[in-house]
Amino acid sequence: MLLALQVPPNCDLTLGMVCADKSEPGRTVWRIQAHERFANPAGVIQGGFVAACCDSAMGASAVTFARGRPVSVSNVEMKVSFLRPVQVGARLTCEAEVVSGGARVAFVEATLRGEDGVALARATSTYLISDRT
Repeated sequence: MLLALQVPPNCDLTLGMVCADKSEPGRTVWRIQAHERFANPAGVIQGGFVAACCDSAMGASAVTFARGRPVSVSNVEMKVSFLRPVQVGARLTCEAEVVSGGARVAFVEATLRGEDGVALARATSTYLISDRT
């Protein structure tokens, strides 16, 4: 029997995101280290990096929500609240979960936390789910 190898998307590789858990449909947990290449001139991690991490985690959660059905998801809107600055080198965890959804739409929330468990950012998004052919 051949096992299919799942290669992470380029965006996750670029961000340095590693999936730590996707065992529950509609929920994923990710580990990320905030690399200095994503720092802004103030010396903290740029908000776009934080938003991209949340978006990737939420998109993956929307895909797993489909429970094995081959789908593509499209982010149709997203909001990010930056609660605390993310320091260069910080080891982060991003947990994302579908809080409501159906066959065509998923509403997803994510929380990005530091090693101490303190929330650094929260995001919400709506994803359109389409069958992949």
